[in-house]
Amino acid sequence: MRHIALRSTSGKIAVVALAVLAAVAPAACAKPKPVAMISEVTVAPALDREITDWDEFTGHFEAVQAVEVRPRVSGFIQHVSFPEGAVVHQGDVLLTIDPRQYEADAARAEAMLEQAKTRQELAQQELDRAKRLVSTQAISREELDARTSGLAEASAAVHAAAAALKNAQLTLEWTTVRAPISGRVGRAEITEGNLVQSGPPSPSILTTIVSLDPIYVYFDSDEQAYLKYVAAARGRSGSSARSVEIGLADETGFPHTATLDFVDNRVDRSAGTVRIRAVLPNPNHLFAPGLFARVRLAGAERHAATMVQDQAIGTDQDRKYVLVLKPDSTVEYRPIRVGRVVDGLRVVESGLKPGDNVVINGLLRVRPGMKVSAKTGTMLAMSPASSKTRAAQ
Repeated sequence: MRHIALRSTSGKIAVVALAVLAAVAPAACAKPKPVAMISEVTVAPALDREITDWDEFTGHFEAVQAVEVRPRVSGFIQHVSFPEGAVVHQGDVLLTIDPRQYEADAARAEAMLEQAKTRQELAQQELDRAKRLVSTQAISREELDARTSGLAEASAAVHAAAAALKNAQLTLEWTTVRAPISGRVGRAEITEGNLVQSGPPSPSILTTIVSLDPIYVYFDSDEQAYLKYVAAARGRSGSSARSVEIGLADETGFPHTATLDFVDNRVDRSAGTVRIRAVLPNPNHLFAPGLFARVRLAGAERHAATMVQDQAIGTDQDRKYVLVLKPDSTVEYRPIRVGRVVDGLRVVESGLKPGDNVVINGLLRVRPGMKVSAKTGTMLAMSPASSKTRAAQ
């Protein structure tokens, strides 16, 4: 310590001891090192799964058969026999048109046929008589030829009368309108007492029927998907039909399986799409023409893929990443390219390989290069709802 003597104005000397540190010891000036905080995280190995690539489309259901029921004869509607909206079978009676006029026409045609048959019998008898008389030269050969011709005319008249009777009976049969196909019938467009016309300009529509089982699903595929399927079809051996998975608007996933049975022969140049059709069994009549359909079509054969749960994936501006545990207990930043969700797990297309230990819990508590305390967990498949919303870390 240094002692400095100061003289005051009063002449007194005050000795002030000033403690001045001339030098600071190295041990005294060194700052203590901060204790590193080690975060606890849960890690799980990235999975290696066999998956199938799918393409999803929007489609709609259409009936295999759809019929507009129209009258084949004119007349007044006498009776409507079907309940509107019910399922009918082929041959069931739908409506009845007043048949009295056509019954009379059929009776007249039947009488004309009997008359023609009587004339045919008379002509046959006259021909037989002429054959006996010509042998004795009682009549001329010319008379025999005339009677032969008369029998031929009478036979032709019988055939014409029979055809007229058949036509009259067929017209009478058409007064009972029957279901041409099995399916669900629509509403009655014309009720009892109304006059319907069968001739031009257009026959009246009585009702409509659509078939229910099986049913078609139509959807439009873009050009790239179409070319991919064409290439896949060329590479497949055999003639097995490609399966198509179908889901309704209120269903989760694609629980119904259809069979691809038609691809249009040209691509729509204005839209760049091609129309594709699948056929689907419908024994319970669950599907109706016009319903919206979600369609999933397998794009390629099964192949290996690296998969993780969505909770393990972070977002860094426009990039996706995961944190991978290294052997020295530090975490490493890995940018990845992700694909679609399959069975609740996200496909990682690049940046990760199966077996890499990925941080699945505590992602936001650590930074690349930090040392962590890791415990092993399981890569869990998320439900469709939870896979869309990332769980809080």
